Amino acid sequence: MNATGDTSAPHDDPVLERRARLARLASLGQRSGYLAFVVSIAVFAFGMSTGFTDGVATSLVVLLVVGSFVLAPSIVLHHAVRAADVEDRGGSGH
Repeated sequence: MNATGDTSAPHDDPVLERRARLARLASLGQRSGYLAFVVSIAVFAFGMSTGFTDGVATSLVVLLVVGSFVLAPSIVLHHAVRAADVEDRGGSGH
């Protein structure tokens, strides 16, 4: 999203271009992180219904750790991009 709130790609401003790239990266990270959590819920349900093996437990731990490591910075980056957009528009952000 650029300074005017438009989600189209900025054309000449390198700051807005970089911000748009970071917004796409944050979006991808959020989708990946939430996907890891959804898959971990499915693996947990599968494990509860068929028997909780070491493979299921290992898969759960890996999915939860990877999801957390991907999702947390993505959420922070998303808020940073939004704050920069608000700052460019001259808003207070509240």
